Amino acid sequence: MSTSHAPKKSLGQNFLHERAYIERIVQAIDPQPGDRLVEIGPGQGAITLPLLRRHGALTVIEFDRDLVGPLAAMAEGVGELTIVHRDVLKVDFTALAAGTPFKLAGNLPYNISSPILFHALDHAAAIRDMVFMLQKEVVDRMGAAPGSKVYGRLSVMLQAYCQVQPLFVVPPGAFRPPPKVHSAVVRLVPRDPATVGIDDRARFADVVRAAFGQRRKTLRNALNGVCDAAQFAAAGVSADARAEQIDVAAFIRLANAKGVAQD
Repeated sequence: MSTSHAPKKSLGQNFLHERAYIERIVQAIDPQPGDRLVEIGPGQGAITLPLLRRHGALTVIEFDRDLVGPLAAMAEGVGELTIVHRDVLKVDFTALAAGTPFKLAGNLPYNISSPILFHALDHAAAIRDMVFMLQKEVVDRMGAAPGSKVYGRLSVMLQAYCQVQPLFVVPPGAFRPPPKVHSAVVRLVPRDPATVGIDDRARFADVVRAAFGQRRKTLRNALNGVCDAAQFAAAGVSADARAEQIDVAAFIRLANAKGVAQD
């Protein structure tokens, strides 16, 4: 695709151009015969075209109307490209899957990467796996372990529902224009719903959000009005601990625990 399209800062556009990293990302996505592929934010087609050449069919979700025409032209004679011109946060992945889970990939805009991740979580049953490129700092948070300074709400929510596998770092020079930060590629594999063990997704999200909303406080104070003493006891979680000290399994037990008011 022509590089005449100027990246739009308002859309967080940084276009990948380094061939070696493009090839590594395609290898990480690893499309197989029969797979359905969906790419978020194809931009100028750096990943789109190699995927299309390798797999023959691809659906892309692109918000920038100025890129839709060039993307369609690029795909002519290469493969079957379906373009969804919408804000990805308004795309119903479950409806898009239509009963056949797909592989999801993309170079996510840094300014809305977390909302996209949570949106994908809401539709995890429609997704086989995800390979995303994001700001390295975000990938570090996604895969962080309890006790880490960057372990937080994003870590717990993603690890509860997915296996998080950081893959490799991508330097600023691989993009046009170069961002001010390093990027990283990560794979997310949704867990079998039967093994997740969360009784109420909304309740779990509320507990995790409240716990990290005031992370300097003990859980007793941060979860005041959210969890009572009986729930801490039932979950085997110390109310004197802080959120960053508690592993994912403990958060699940705490969200599932029945309190005095729930008996």
